[in-house]
Amino acid sequence: MHQGAGGQSKKSIPMKVNGNEIRPGNVIQHKGGLWVAVKTQAVKPGKGGAFNQVELKNLIEGTKLNERFRASETVERIRLEQKDYQFLYAEGEMMVFMDLETYEQIELHKEFIGERAVFLQDGMNVMVESYEGKHIGVSLPDQVVLEITEAEPVVKGQTAASSNKPAILENGLRVMVPPFVSAGEKIVVDTNEMTYLRRAD
Repeated sequence: MHQGAGGQSKKSIPMKVNGNEIRPGNVIQHKGGLWVAVKTQAVKPGKGGAFNQVELKNLIEGTKLNERFRASETVERIRLEQKDYQFLYAEGEMMVFMDLETYEQIELHKEFIGERAVFLQDGMNVMVESYEGKHIGVSLPDQVVLEITEAEPVVKGQTAASSNKPAILENGLRVMVPPFVSAGEKIVVDTNEMTYLRRAD
């Protein structure tokens, strides 16, 4: 193996991943541009192979694109510079984060984080990804614990235990929860799918 000289530069290195491995926050090379995955959804149709429905946002132009990636396809994922930050507070539409190494603070627009911004909690550690010095994306923990502030009481004699009911969480998010969960309880929520996972311990 030939060792390249001066491997100290923080260049972003592309790596190949399968289409079904793309996750929200990943940056990929696609159609000659750089795109960040905003939303991903695994789709398993009755006929044909499963695919990943991915909503992409162009890093340079900000345009959006919906693409289907099959598991058998490979895409170039760009490894970005990753740094640990802590979420401090929101100021209007701006979210303030602190670099855990340098204590330097940065402000990112709420839109930049997308709908998952509702999960940000004071003191939460996140990963901020940058490309050539420009902040690109924020990776949140996959799961957060939230308290239910409102949930419909279960109607006596309701037989279908499988029928979920709507609940409002402390951050204002509305999710469907099982009938046995009530207001005041804490639940674990998936931040990628924005769905109920289980009761918190």
